Amino acid sequence: MLVLVAPGQGSQTPGFLTEWLELPGAADRVAAWSDAIGLDLAHYGTKADADEIRDTAVAQPLLVAAGLLSASALGDIGPGAVAGHSVGEITAAALAGVLDDTAALSLVRKRGLAMADAAAITETGMAALLGGDPEVTVPHLEKLGLTPANINGAGQIVAAGTMEQIAALEADKPEGVRRVVPLKVAGAFHTHHMGPAVETLAEAARALAPADPKVAYVSNKDGKAVASGAEVLERLVGQVANPVRWDLCMGTFQELGVTALLELCPGGTLTGLAKRALPGVKTLALKTPADLDAARELIAEHAA
Repeated sequence: MLVLVAPGQGSQTPGFLTEWLELPGAADRVAAWSDAIGLDLAHYGTKADADEIRDTAVAQPLLVAAGLLSASALGDIGPGAVAGHSVGEITAAALAGVLDDTAALSLVRKRGLAMADAAAITETGMAALLGGDPEVTVPHLEKLGLTPANINGAGQIVAAGTMEQIAALEADKPEGVRRVVPLKVAGAFHTHHMGPAVETLAEAARALAPADPKVAYVSNKDGKAVASGAEVLERLVGQVANPVRWDLCMGTFQELGVTALLELCPGGTLTGLAKRALPGVKTLALKTPADLDAARELIAEHAA
C-alpha cells in the first residue's frame, strides 16, 4: 500500500522548480495557476532568493504548486492514502479530489496572506528539537510559554512562540534534546498567534464546494482518515492555529498497512521522518525530475 505525502513550509529552496518547468506542458500549467492567484510562481520557483521564498505568502502557494506539478508528472498514481504536513494538507486535498487544482491554489494563496498578516503582529518563529522524550519536552516547552506546534514523531518536535521564547529555549534545552534548530519560517504557525488567520480562511472556505475524498485522507489534527470533503475543509481551516500531529498520521499509515511512502516535490523532510518511524517501509523523495523513473517503479510495485 502506497502513501502519497506532501511536505510543508521550510522545505523550499531557491530555484527548486527550475527543472520541473522544463517538462512538457509544465510551464503553461504553472502560468495558468499564476494568473489565477495573482502570483508569479515560475519567478519565485526559479529566480527568487531564499529570503523572497521564505515569505509565507509566497512559500505556501509555491509549495502546493510544486506538489501538484510533480504529482501530475507521475501520471496515474493510485495511492491507498494521502496526507500533507501543514500547508501540504491542501496539496493532499487536491490529490484526493476534495478540491480541484485552481481551488486549492486559490485557498492556499489566501491562507499564506492571512498567516503572513498574523505573523506580522508579533515577531515569532519556530525551532526544531532533535532528540528527547515528548513527555519531558512538552512540559518544558509549556513552562517557557512555547507551543509544541509540530509533533512529528521519530524524536522530533517543533516549538513555536515569540523570538524571546525561542532564545530562552536555546539557552535552556529540555533534558535529552541534542539540538535546537531554528527553522526558515516567518512566524509561529499552528499556535494561538495564528488566530487572526482562522476567520479569514473560514470565509474563503465557505465559497468552495468540496467533494468527498476518493482515497483515504489522513488529517494532521489527530491522524484520523476523514471521509467527508466538508470535514476536510473544516479541518484545513482550524489546523492553522492548532498543532500538527504528524506522529499520529504515521501511526495511521501503519494501521492502514503502508509498504511504501512517496513524498512529492520538494521532498526530503517527510521521508526522513518515515525512515526513522516506519521501519521496513520503502521511501522515496521527489526532488527533481531525475527521480521520476524511480518513483514510477515504486508506484508500480506498491500502489493499488
